[in-house]
Amino acid sequence: MKLTDFIAAMEHIAPPGLAMDFDNVGLLLGTDRHEITRVLVALDCTPATAQEAVDWNADLLLTHHPLFLDGAKRILPGDPATAGAYILLRHGIAQYAAHTNLDAAPGGVNDCLADALGIFDAAPLPPENLGRIGMRGANIPETLGAFAAFVAERLGTAVRICGDPVSPVSRVALIGGAGGSDAEAAHAAGADTFVTGEVKHHQALAARFFGLNVIEAGHYETERVVLLPLIHHLQALTNDVQYRLTLSEAACLGRIE
Repeated sequence: MKLTDFIAAMEHIAPPGLAMDFDNVGLLLGTDRHEITRVLVALDCTPATAQEAVDWNADLLLTHHPLFLDGAKRILPGDPATAGAYILLRHGIAQYAAHTNLDAAPGGVNDCLADALGIFDAAPLPPENLGRIGMRGANIPETLGAFAAFVAERLGTAVRICGDPVSPVSRVALIGGAGGSDAEAAHAAGADTFVTGEVKHHQALAARFFGLNVIEAGHYETERVVLLPLIHHLQALTNDVQYRLTLSEAACLGRIE
């Protein structure tokens, strides 16, 4: 398959027009003449995932997080921001990223997260429409503590909460990754609980001011839920391409119980 055909499939799944203005999505390394037979799928282009792509003889590394988001001026093997790209370039492997466009897309990061957490009737969270908001279930009386334990079990991680553990949970907003800045938007949309990957101190203080429960469940953990569904979607749209979920990626931050 030509890389142009793969790009067409990805743009069907996650249209670039859904990406936020600051973002850097699409083909970041390679040419449209590139032939694609093997695609490794990961959240990040790191030395580990890039080397895995080399070892597996992949033609392309597909990631959620883009290269060069902060405007890299050089590609060096000793620079943590570009070491993975350096490996890919040396071995002629292309790289494609779908970031905030995959967050916002139907069936993307936040729809997958809503499905994983049992959120019903999930709809885009205004005003940016990246996140989702929906109901935990009218017939499921639940406290913040109980829901946080459920989130931890579903995502396979420890979580942190902001709010009274016995406060009720019914209307839940969520954003995978670093969504703490959207706590006010979650409150404005009528959520009583907000689930995201990362929350800064001042964002937690704002949530407490609004009376909004917050569950911080990890950047990696709240985004990796999209990877297998993305592979399944691509398999349905592309022929003669083999996909593999990375085996070398894990959360870079953990919590000691």
